Amino acid sequence: MLAAKRLLADADRADDVPMRAVADAVGVTTPSIYLHFADKQDLLGAVVADVFRELDDAMVAAAAEETTPLGRLRAFGLAYIRFALEHPEHYRLAMLEPCPKPNIEVDEVLHSSSFSHMQATVEECIEAGIFQGEPLAITFEMWAAAHGVAALMIAKPYLPFGDAEEFADRALCSAAIGHAVRPMLGDDATPGAITEWLARQRH
Repeated sequence: MLAAKRLLADADRADDVPMRAVADAVGVTTPSIYLHFADKQDLLGAVVADVFRELDDAMVAAAAEETTPLGRLRAFGLAYIRFALEHPEHYRLAMLEPCPKPNIEVDEVLHSSSFSHMQATVEECIEAGIFQGEPLAITFEMWAAAHGVAALMIAKPYLPFGDAEEFADRALCSAAIGHAVRPMLGDDATPGAITEWLARQRH
């Protein structure tokens, strides 16, 4: 699997990495690979699960010294984006392409690692009065913000984002602040009502 990860890191697509190349990298015959993986989809599924584990490790390490839930949520998001930009091909395989093997292992790894840590922190934010609402829905929205930044910067690296870390931080903070303020306006607030509310806050 490690050989497959290395090859995928240098490839444009998973299709560019045949099982023969994986076997050659390991120094075994192609049929030997099938003693460990049923097919290429099975191998790619194992790679995706391992990528999720690495992502979780990076997120946990980044938030280790944060003392507030909002600080941890910010650290998680920045670490998520940083990981994606440092491992674009692995991230593309794991998050930008259809799951190579939509199996229980991949889903369990995702749910038990990075996503669950983010959701636990969202729940802390709710307990602290920062957010209001259903934790799972908020977690998906915060995850969508991080994923959106990562996907855009991977797909369109030539756009004038400026400093990647600063751009990511602004986008994540905007998502978090927006969610914190929205209950104060009401879910059915119109653009006009929001504009008037902002004008009152600035006076």
